Amino acid sequence: MKNFKILFSLLAVSSTLFFSLTSCSQKEVKPEVKPALALPTTVEDAVKSSFRTPENTKRDQYRHPVETLNFFGIKPEMTVVEISPGAGWYMEILAPLLSSRGQYIGAGFPRDTTVDFQKELNSKIDAWLAKYPEVGAKAKIVSFSPTTEIAPAESVDMVLTFRNIHNWMPKEKEAFKTFFKALKPGGILGVVEHRADPKAKFDPKAKNGYVSEKHVIKIAKSVGFKLEEKSEINANPKDTKNYPEGVWTLPPTLRLKDVDKEKYLAIGESDRMTLRFVKPVKKAKK
Repeated sequence: MKNFKILFSLLAVSSTLFFSLTSCSQKEVKPEVKPALALPTTVEDAVKSSFRTPENTKRDQYRHPVETLNFFGIKPEMTVVEISPGAGWYMEILAPLLSSRGQYIGAGFPRDTTVDFQKELNSKIDAWLAKYPEVGAKAKIVSFSPTTEIAPAESVDMVLTFRNIHNWMPKEKEAFKTFFKALKPGGILGVVEHRADPKAKFDPKAKNGYVSEKHVIKIAKSVGFKLEEKSEINANPKDTKNYPEGVWTLPPTLRLKDVDKEKYLAIGESDRMTLRFVKPVKKAKK
């Protein structure tokens, strides 16, 4: 009988300990709910915000996001379409900035694409938006091609494209028509693109990634845009534009990998045109 009481006591203690440990374990695996980040209200705050991937901020020295976006005249209450956001470098700045009072629209690769690198970039965009629901719930993602409607006619305040025009050639005129149609009268088209040597022979397919600034202005004007202003914010006089793998020889791609790597790192990212176009406001008939 005495042994039975001892055994019973040990079982009771073991049961208590088991349920105690189980309870602690359940508490430990409970997911941590992090408070939503404060949404930025200025370009400067958006560039400094914690919404950005730390690795991306290292490229600010080449891309000058504060100066570039202020040059284009972006405001938090605008509806803005970013064309081909890639892995989301500028999206991490634009989407939070526009979430409170405006609208961010990312016009990228088709959502049903079967191309591996396009699927990978779409996944990165989706993962970032899911990580920040305070932004993801408001942002809109649509598919883009030079002839695809990116938004209803005359519904957006600004269209931005960063280093993309070479990807659409020789259908760049169709793309600019699409931008023009989506913009409200008085709306802004902001362009940043790898700038070709003005003395180089024009390549209608831009195989080396560089595009003539004169050509971009000509195409934009041909569909109705007016060039408001140019900027040298993203200029790089070190860029000689004559590399074995075109613009992708330079960082961040460094297509030659370790071959002359230090040389190309010293040059930095490409020389870029920065252009602000406007869709003219129609004059009222007398």
